[in-house]
Amino acid sequence: MRSLQTADYIVFLVYFIIVASYGYWVYRRKKKASTTASHDYFLAEGSLTWWAIGASLIASNISAEQMIGMSGNGFKMGLAISTYEWMAAATLLIVAIFFIPVYLKNKIYTMPQFLNQRYNSTVAMIMAVFWLLLYVVVNLTSILYLGALAIHAISGLPLYLCMVFLALFAIVITLGGMKVIGYTDVIQVFFLIVGGLATTYLALTLVSEKFGTTGVLNGFKLLTEKADDHFHMILKKDNPNFISLPGLTVLIGGMWIVNLNYWGCNQYITQRALGADLKTARSGLLFAAFLKLLMPVIVVLPGIAAYVLYNEGGFQDQMMVNGELVQDNAYPVMLNLLGPGLKGLAFAALTAAVVASLAGKANSIATIFTLDIYKKKVDPDASEKKMVWIGKISVIMALLVAVLIAPFLGIDKKGGFEFIQEYTGFVSPGIFAMFILGFFWKKTTSNAALFATVGGFVFSVIFKFLPKFADLSFLEPMGFAAKVEGLYEIPFIDRMGFVFVICIIGMWIISMVENKRGVKTNGLEIDKSMFKLNPAFTVGTLIVGGILTALYTIFW
Repeated sequence: MRSLQTADYIVFLVYFIIVASYGYWVYRRKKKASTTASHDYFLAEGSLTWWAIGASLIASNISAEQMIGMSGNGFKMGLAISTYEWMAAATLLIVAIFFIPVYLKNKIYTMPQFLNQRYNSTVAMIMAVFWLLLYVVVNLTSILYLGALAIHAISGLPLYLCMVFLALFAIVITLGGMKVIGYTDVIQVFFLIVGGLATTYLALTLVSEKFGTTGVLNGFKLLTEKADDHFHMILKKDNPNFISLPGLTVLIGGMWIVNLNYWGCNQYITQRALGADLKTARSGLLFAAFLKLLMPVIVVLPGIAAYVLYNEGGFQDQMMVNGELVQDNAYPVMLNLLGPGLKGLAFAALTAAVVASLAGKANSIATIFTLDIYKKKVDPDASEKKMVWIGKISVIMALLVAVLIAPFLGIDKKGGFEFIQEYTGFVSPGIFAMFILGFFWKKTTSNAALFATVGGFVFSVIFKFLPKFADLSFLEPMGFAAKVEGLYEIPFIDRMGFVFVICIIGMWIISMVENKRGVKTNGLEIDKSMFKLNPAFTVGTLIVGGILTALYTIFW
């Protein structure tokens, strides 16, 4: 039933009051610092605890594309899509060990600042404008529109009203600064996990009841029996979904670029840890890694359950749109089966996921615009108070633009989670190459960085459209191509790997040539002591690694 009952509205109202009141309390508690120190507003410098950093990372990461899109992929291809979540857990540990120490040691607070410090102002400004446009036109609008679509499907409220509500809620959270976002995200994650687990509980219960048994464990066992093909993490070449997740590449290839770029070179994510000391930042990232291990239970299993129930004759109408099966309907279909109160909790969980992502993205937009564009090019003498004010104005303007343009971008027609991953992959290899060599090879030059930025995108486009002009069947035996509608296409994850290698080689050649000409570079301050680990973090890392090994072994 596409409507909310009185009990649902009460549960949701309680959630809204708790988040808004707590956010206001945090804001008032340190209002003086927030209005006089721009770093405190943008980064919550020194005030976020490890658990707030970890929760904020997950709350900002999990949004409609995961809750809706990844469940849809669970319906279509099964547990294999969980590789994005489980590989992210491993990636968070790598970022904590190797990336964060470099940022903190060199007092880097924004990604364009890193590029300016390591390369030059031209590279930094190009990327600042690029990131700003990407965040506003692509990310902010996608999160807002997909979130509104999901809430519309559950509540029956008008789509545009859902968009406006989400934007206003995000503004309330964002205007308090990174500190308010960080601490309210703890509550958001609580609702996200509890509401998500309630949906999973319902899904597994429905499966067990469908086959005459009871209990969640029986439901999970039935899933593995009735959809055995949906419980393999490494897909074989004859699997129809191989083009999306090409075999071992998800362990040793392009999936690392997807995750390392997202978690280590992304203003939206890394700024949560940049205001803390190294021990706190690492502990927060470790906590986020543990939460990542849990995410497939919340966002993938309901999709697989919907697949099993659909094959048994359920949801025949609900899963269809204009006579076509729409996989992204899997999660809303499950939510609509929840009873009064529980549906309100799940509704709050989905809203929490969307609002937290919107708030985090809007704060990143404000940070980049204020610190890397306004402060440098418009008003170099701007006071701390004025910078905070400019940041708040940019938050409101960014969300207003997103609300106005989102309905006209055809986001709903372009697909969900997979589409976002593929097209983000057009720029990820070049950006990651520029960052990784900038970190650890002092000879890397500014022109080499420009080559990676522009060349990475160009080569991604070439590899995307190459199958229309060349026969790539010779790549199929090696697992680097799959037949799609008569053409042999390179899986986009492999494509990212190829482009990354090209960017690294190109950057090395350009840098070596320029080094011989005497071009000076701005290497970062790095020493071995930065990467030492404390015993507690080491133990946590080994536990996460052990769990990942077990999961991939069991569901290989």
